[in-house]
Amino acid sequence: MSDSSTDYKSTLNLPKTGFPMRANLAQREPAMLKEWQETDVYGQIRQARAGCEKYILHDGPPYANGDIHLGHAVNKVLKDIVVKSRTMSGYDAPYIPGWDCHGLPIEHNVEKKIGKAGVKVDYSVFRQKCRDYAMKQVTGQSKDFIRLGVFGDWDNPYLTMNFAVEADIIRALGKIVANGHLTQGYKPVFWSVVGGSALAEAEVEYQDKTSFSIDVAYPVAQPSQLEAAFPSLPGEGDVSVLIWTTTPWTIPSSQAISVGADLTYCLVQCGKNGTQRRLICAEALLESVMQRLDIDDFQVLASCPGSALENVVASHPFYVREIPVLLGDHVTTEAGTGCVHTAPDHGMEDFVVAKQYGIGTLNYVLGNGTFRDDVEIFAGEHVYKVDEHVIDVLKEKHCLMAVGQITHSYAHCWRTKTPLIYRATPQWFVSMEKNGLLASAKQAIKQVSWHPDWGQARIEGMLDNSPDWCVSRQRTWGVPITLFVHKQTGELHPDTANVIEKVATHVETGGIDSWYASDAKDLIGADADDYQKVTDTLDVWFDSGVTHASVIGARDELSYPADLYLEGSDQHRGWFQSSLKTAIAINGTAPYKAVLTHGFTVDENGRKMSKSLGNVVSPQKVINELGADVLRLWVASADFSAEMTVSDDIINRAADSYRRIRNTARYFLSNIDGFDPSVHLVEHNDLVALDRWAIDCAAQLQDEIIEHYENFQFHQIYQKLHNFCVRDMGGFYLDIIKDRIYTCAENSRARRSAQTALFHIAEAFVRWITPILSFTAHEIWSFMPGDRSQSVFVAQWHPLQRLGDQEKLERDDWAAILAAKEAINKVLEEQRNEGEIKASLGADVSLYADPKLFKSLSKLGDELRFVTITSKADLLPMSAANGLSESTLAGLRLDLSKSTATKCVRCWHFMDDVGSNAAYPGVCGRCVSNITGKGEVRIYA
Repeated sequence: MSDSSTDYKSTLNLPKTGFPMRANLAQREPAMLKEWQETDVYGQIRQARAGCEKYILHDGPPYANGDIHLGHAVNKVLKDIVVKSRTMSGYDAPYIPGWDCHGLPIEHNVEKKIGKAGVKVDYSVFRQKCRDYAMKQVTGQSKDFIRLGVFGDWDNPYLTMNFAVEADIIRALGKIVANGHLTQGYKPVFWSVVGGSALAEAEVEYQDKTSFSIDVAYPVAQPSQLEAAFPSLPGEGDVSVLIWTTTPWTIPSSQAISVGADLTYCLVQCGKNGTQRRLICAEALLESVMQRLDIDDFQVLASCPGSALENVVASHPFYVREIPVLLGDHVTTEAGTGCVHTAPDHGMEDFVVAKQYGIGTLNYVLGNGTFRDDVEIFAGEHVYKVDEHVIDVLKEKHCLMAVGQITHSYAHCWRTKTPLIYRATPQWFVSMEKNGLLASAKQAIKQVSWHPDWGQARIEGMLDNSPDWCVSRQRTWGVPITLFVHKQTGELHPDTANVIEKVATHVETGGIDSWYASDAKDLIGADADDYQKVTDTLDVWFDSGVTHASVIGARDELSYPADLYLEGSDQHRGWFQSSLKTAIAINGTAPYKAVLTHGFTVDENGRKMSKSLGNVVSPQKVINELGADVLRLWVASADFSAEMTVSDDIINRAADSYRRIRNTARYFLSNIDGFDPSVHLVEHNDLVALDRWAIDCAAQLQDEIIEHYENFQFHQIYQKLHNFCVRDMGGFYLDIIKDRIYTCAENSRARRSAQTALFHIAEAFVRWITPILSFTAHEIWSFMPGDRSQSVFVAQWHPLQRLGDQEKLERDDWAAILAAKEAINKVLEEQRNEGEIKASLGADVSLYADPKLFKSLSKLGDELRFVTITSKADLLPMSAANGLSESTLAGLRLDLSKSTATKCVRCWHFMDDVGSNAAYPGVCGRCVSNITGKGEVRIYA
């Protein structure tokens, strides 16, 4: 027999698996999706968890408009990770995806295609077109969410436009009315002149806008009124109160001037355009005012507190209108003049202070943003375009003191991206003060678990600044406010509760059109002529806000309150808040036990994703190139409590980490080939000590992973998985057992022990990654030995045994051994780089250890060399080190030398007994026993 190693290849247990090294996820994942659909994996999970304790993550509905973007993908993947991990923990965790289907953007898109409702097309036809459009969007988005590997009842999602959901939205409104939280009021609200509708706070975003800034003199009608404030009224020229505003278009609606009662105001003598005049402004702002007016020569004649100016009457700069001075708490000296032009039609603070003085609204501006035809000077002009005309008129009246431009943060519609105005209109509000809704909501917040914990302070701040919620909209495509109001008194019909239930029953079968088609006499009887049918629709935030009633409360598989709401950080002012307010108004409790917030996606420079910047990372592109699992791994790797940084490079790094995880799984599978757990499993106490440690190592990690899943710390799981693959497995355990698995007799206890450990670790490992790498876990599962009749998605965490109390080698010993191996690896690598040795088995090593490390290493006995992966390893006390330098591990010094023994062609160890058996030339004695007999005995490694 020749000494060629190839002759002994058949005697080795070389790794073998059909699990491919190359993932080709983009190509393989669609086939897996098809398999999941055909085998109804979601149904299998529901059946397997029937009767278990429920865990309800309630899906916040994305809007049914447009392709999904990376933010959508992040949100849905995070939800899927939560649901799958809770399922793995034994919970019945159904996931019902949902969509918001009513509202302006859909209406706007349909309007562009077929024309305005009631003008170009019948209202009912228009609503049907909106329904069709929304359904098309839902179908498209649903397909993308499914492609991400997100499990849910995709065949039966909740849509706010489903007839049953629309009916329950109306019922929710009825309960809020019955509990006394709905009021009708005439107040300024954010108004979209493009959309022709009121907006809620949650629909407002702030963008920079350049506006005119003007200083305007309001002449005091009777200067003698000022003598009490400024004794003897010194100086010469006309006296005016100076106001500053960045909304010149509101000047026609100006009805008062507000000052701060406790602020100090001064009477200033100055010259402007060759004319001496006296101006009144706040003392604290005087210098900035004079600078803005370009006045160098001025003199303070007198001063007084703002309270002394109350009820002084000025004149409107171009209308015949008295302008009284009011005292307002909202006046500050941060900017302007300290004298605030007050138009109750166009500002909430203005409205409040004017109301205290009995001043109402003028209603000059129509819903489309134009001035009414009877408005003097500006009839028919649009508020977006009238500023320059207002400025010209002020100049003509000699009241314009300064004009400039300012770029400031300004309210915009988050849908149409156009500037908003405040406009006083009759609207329906959920009152925050009436019946203590605000106080109850703030109390309920304290019982909720917030992740991150700053979420509580954020929503408390939002509520503190939350005005009454305007829930009415002037739209065609929305759930109607199904109320009847008395034409004279404005009171709701006394039988409103029954009327609402009657309407809801009709809507269940005919949708919202049944309300519009209904006859008032059929609903409220003989007194129908005395009542007016409300034509407004509900804010879409109301639709989604009451899904705790219309979805959770209506579907048998769900239960109230939900265990978790999980959305982006913008939802503290949106869905988290609308859900909380409506749940308190209906049930008196919060709709969720916990709320989790994730940040927005930004590029590596911290900039938001924007097509114009060219920094958008498309989820579809990532999936098509790298696969959904790589995208899912990136989501899990990011600390989503803050902004989530993403770029092509970052996604590629996630792909590298994915390959590490996949290769580790492949190593497990390739080395349990031919292993039948029903036949070959070794009892725990009979395992080699290193194998017991490996299982214990996995058990400790599993505890941490489960805890991290429960606490939503997915990035910690990612880091620990990576560390487990690279250090504990790749850098230590798998490196060591390679020799034992390859060279020991096929059925030897030494080999089956390692396979048993690998089998248990693989069983645990595939479950750890299932919530994150769902496609890969499914693929691994199909290559695992043993009974695989159930899907991995139905499985629960794999039980792993711990190191017992009687272990000779304890956890601390193994920690010391691992650290020593890492130090030896560094020296071996240096020797290889310098050409001293070709491989670690070509070296002999002497380890000089301090007493503590010596004690741990000595427990390995002759098997120390298998841990160091050298052909010979001697352990000596530190006292014998003879001047050797310290290794990278304190308490360990090393002496490496090239082995002088002969290399075994089968196991590649350098041994003195190679060739001692003439029948097996070139082979060491250990290998001969592994080929011909029961094989070597391993106890520790």
